[in-house]
Amino acid sequence: MRIPCPHCGERGNEEFFYLGAADLTRPAADAPADAWHEYVYQRENPFGPHKELWHHLNGCRRWLVVTRDTRTHTIIAAADAAGARA
Repeated sequence: MRIPCPHCGERGNEEFFYLGAADLTRPAADAPADAWHEYVYQRENPFGPHKELWHHLNGCRRWLVVTRDTRTHTIIAAADAAGARA
């Protein structure tokens, strides 16, 4: 799989570290235990386009939001995570 880093160009996925879903919202520190259980253990298994966080560990060392089709592993888009979160 090739990931188009917006800073370094297209690179192989072996240069990156996968973190997980980019659209998770962390509960407040004083949230009930059920909210934390849901956040930590109950994850969706998406079918189709999915936003994920990838760290370009062996390159620019930036976090990226990569939109990947989970059916085919086709990369649809990649953007710097700092700009995507703003």
